[in-house]
Amino acid sequence: MTGIVRAGLILILAAAAVIVPLSVFTVGQTQHALVLRFGGVRAVYSEPGLYFKLPLAENVLLFDRRILDLDLPAQEVIASDQKRLVVDSFTRYRITDPLRFYQTLNSVAGANSQLTTIVNSNVRTVLADATFADIVRTQRQPLMNRIRDDVNRVAQGFGIIVVDVRLRRADLPDQNSQAVFQRMQTERQREAADIRAQGSQQSQTIRARADRDVAVILAEASRQAEELRGNGDAERNRIYAEAYGRDPDFFAFYRSMQAYEAGFRPGDTRMVLSPDSSFFRYFNDPTGRGDQPGGPAAQAPAVPAVPPAR
Repeated sequence: MTGIVRAGLILILAAAAVIVPLSVFTVGQTQHALVLRFGGVRAVYSEPGLYFKLPLAENVLLFDRRILDLDLPAQEVIASDQKRLVVDSFTRYRITDPLRFYQTLNSVAGANSQLTTIVNSNVRTVLADATFADIVRTQRQPLMNRIRDDVNRVAQGFGIIVVDVRLRRADLPDQNSQAVFQRMQTERQREAADIRAQGSQQSQTIRARADRDVAVILAEASRQAEELRGNGDAERNRIYAEAYGRDPDFFAFYRSMQAYEAGFRPGDTRMVLSPDSSFFRYFNDPTGRGDQPGGPAAQAPAVPAVPPAR
């Protein structure tokens, strides 16, 4: 009898070890849970915890409560100003009603497929009413908010809420982008040529002004130099005249010495003069008066003015 009881307990424990894991499931903080009995929904659990179900007769579907990402394929849109754009967008959504979500979309893959169609349609509709400048620069955020609101009005029937719709990029098609790039390049080249021409004109103006200033400065310097040189010559003549008035004999001797110094240069001195010329009177007589009172020296006491060498 004891053996039979022990065997029964073992069978019960074995059955419990098999049945209990099949009867218990947990719901995490980031999950929704649906308990299905033969395909129909028996219960919905959105709070985290430990729950029970009938083994073999019921199964559990888990859905993520966190925000889900949906990357949309790029599509071509024609703006209101007839410019073609390639728009690349993405969507973020969250499951708010797991029961309705399961009944209408069945799975996340079904939700992604349905949302792709809805979002792409709304993107084309909203952007078709906007201009290229509005989409790219001025009204981008209001347009994205409008797309999100329009998608949400449809998505609420699926038990989901669209958190955000964003345009990742909105560019011109490749052929249009190339044409725009070439036009921009041509425009920049034209601007560069204009700037170079203006710079060359300013350079020539500055050079001409500088040349004029140089000519004026040189002319003024030459005038001042001639004026100073004339004043110096006048001062020199005044000093000579004053010296001659004080001592004519010494002045005549000094000027003759200057004339000898200027006339007898080493290596190149040639003179054709009469021996009794007054130029050589200091050679014959240190006083410069000559041998006779009536001689040539007496007749020509003045010494020719020879300017000193500069």
